[in-house]
Amino acid sequence: MPRSSRLLRTLLSASILAPLAVPAALADANIQQRGDAALDRIVVTAGPLGRRYVDEMIQPVSVLHGEELARRMAGSLGEMLDGMPGVTNADFGPGVGRPVIRGQQGSRVMVLDDGLPVADVSGEGVDHAVAIDARGASQIEIFRGPSTLMFGSGAAGGVVNVRSQRFLPTFADSPFLEMDASYSPNGNDRQLDLTGEYQLGNGFALRASGGIRRTNDFDINGFQEDDQTEGFEGRLQNSSIKTELASLTGISAGDWGFAALSASYWSTDYGIPEVFDPQRIRGDGSDDFERVTADYVRFDFRSELNNPLPGFSLARLAAAWTRYDQDESEFKFNRADGSFREEIVEATFENKEFEARADFLHEPVAGWEGVIGLQFTNRDFFADDPRGADRGFYVRPNQTRTFAGYVIEERRFGPAVIELGARVEHTRSESDPVIASRVPGVTLPDGSFLPQPEQIANRNTTAVSLSAATIIDIGPDYHLRFGLTRAERTPSPEQRYAFGRHSAAGTWEVGNPDLDTERYLNFEASIERHTGPLRFDLTAFYNRADNYIFLASEDDGTGNPVFVNDIGNREGEGAAAGCLPGDGGLCRLRNQLVFNQQEDAHFYGAELGGSWEVVEGDMPVTLHFTADYVRGALRDGGDLPRISPWRYGLGASTRLGDLSLRADYLRVNAQNRVAEAESETGGYDLVSFDASYVLPFEGLDASLYLKGRNLLDEAGRRHTSFFKDEAPIIGRAIYFGVRARFGGN
Repeated sequence: MPRSSRLLRTLLSASILAPLAVPAALADANIQQRGDAALDRIVVTAGPLGRRYVDEMIQPVSVLHGEELARRMAGSLGEMLDGMPGVTNADFGPGVGRPVIRGQQGSRVMVLDDGLPVADVSGEGVDHAVAIDARGASQIEIFRGPSTLMFGSGAAGGVVNVRSQRFLPTFADSPFLEMDASYSPNGNDRQLDLTGEYQLGNGFALRASGGIRRTNDFDINGFQEDDQTEGFEGRLQNSSIKTELASLTGISAGDWGFAALSASYWSTDYGIPEVFDPQRIRGDGSDDFERVTADYVRFDFRSELNNPLPGFSLARLAAAWTRYDQDESEFKFNRADGSFREEIVEATFENKEFEARADFLHEPVAGWEGVIGLQFTNRDFFADDPRGADRGFYVRPNQTRTFAGYVIEERRFGPAVIELGARVEHTRSESDPVIASRVPGVTLPDGSFLPQPEQIANRNTTAVSLSAATIIDIGPDYHLRFGLTRAERTPSPEQRYAFGRHSAAGTWEVGNPDLDTERYLNFEASIERHTGPLRFDLTAFYNRADNYIFLASEDDGTGNPVFVNDIGNREGEGAAAGCLPGDGGLCRLRNQLVFNQQEDAHFYGAELGGSWEVVEGDMPVTLHFTADYVRGALRDGGDLPRISPWRYGLGASTRLGDLSLRADYLRVNAQNRVAEAESETGGYDLVSFDASYVLPFEGLDASLYLKGRNLLDEAGRRHTSFFKDEAPIIGRAIYFGVRARFGGN
């Protein structure tokens, strides 16, 4: 099991109960509005120049806030954001929900926890969960497109900032408690989240939060695997989830600014869905299953200082240290007595990461105002097969240190605001030697043999990013935006150092230490209407990528991917030679062979989102609409894998007194533009329903809610998922819940 501090775990687990001793706070009044707040009243907090209204942001930003955030609350971050313009979900079963932005995912989409990166290993495996308390968010900000200027190489595809109430610099007038509890019969899904604040004195408060989730296996429509015609159906086998989290924060605030320290804990245990067939009814079923257990302990510091130095109006300081542990275990079925053999830990991951950044906002100089920033990251990553050093592993242990400096400036010229920015980032990457591995190497698609190197030389790279953008006022109702970004991205450790079996993902991945720096030239233009009954945001983009890195499968000659055994042998090769059908051990070709390949590519597309208030009055009616399209292809011909299909959707909402109703339809179209050895996916229709009722209790802010998801019980498969042929989306789900806020008057 993953390791963590017993003392801290006890402390943080107790913090789940701490809010019960206090009641509910008003959060930041500018941000915590209830109801359908106007777009220009929602404040974005992760922008380079501090808190800005959405319609002041030059880069395309979507914000989940208030009732819309509450409506979208789900078990994973990817599930919550799925369906927003340009954003989809790349799940690996319900336990993993990773956001995809404009066809980019993994280590190209950075997830921030209150402004600093989540220090997990979700970028090192498609089966790894994002270690974030998404249900504890007070606001989620999605930056679409390259965001490397502020956040670095990991933000080449976009950024998702999950903002909690921990570091809000304003306090409630009295102690508070907020609660959200829900239940769904599908999977017996039970979730509880608590948040509270208690002010100990003038200018100081304690904040605590906690959450828990328990599920069984989820229901689906039909068989689990795409080509399955017999065996068990109606349930997504090995899809149960168990998650716990807690945090405790102390914050001091005054006219000088604020400072806060926070400790947080998160743990999860989830299954990798697969057909479990111990009696071998199908002949190719599995008599074992994989589960992932992970946890982290994290300490955060945040501070803002007003007028810290002459010429500077604000200093923002942030730091975080995280220890993250993850085990991937196999459970085997014993046919003799019908029991499960004790778990076998096949892979273990450990990530220790420290990140610090300092932003200094300066006073206007010749009309220009902006931010000068410094950033440092130190990451120590370890991965191993605990059964022995000769067993092979997924990614060799490595250490990465990054230093970066950046400057972003803006100035108004009449109706236009011009923004210019630059960033220089230096990364040093070192890896441990690998001695006496039982994985000697792997055969490449051209028939040559690639030996596994014992030692890989250190890598030093410098990435430079530049941007120029403008936002132009077109009367009081419209904005035009244009942006040009030249961004560079350093290859991730997984892409450089992978060489072996990733058990839970079912892949055998080959990295390349000599990968070049990726380079992007991104242009986008948008028009936005932000006031009046009709509001919309329409964006078009083109992103030209040089040296783009992607996971490529090899065609076995029949249109299907090549599979290898646990040490990389193909059919008839090495330990897989002379095998008969049904043989186990190294005769099992159960790992899809994938290579980190690098070619020139481009992405282009468009995104539309908006609403139209067609009826005003006591029972208003608002129509909602969304659509997005992205095309990802190699510039020399061919398609990139796992690119989101185009989608469109319509919805309608109304309110009658304390009762709110909304229904939505989203069409996810077929994706037949596929890469080599990649299967196509069909289209499907998603229908959802939401209802909430504010309870008429004086002195208590409470509401009941009802959610319906996938009401047509579709068996759709997400093209963005590496796991799409093995697991469909979960079936029809109805959620019953209650939200309440006590105190905070």
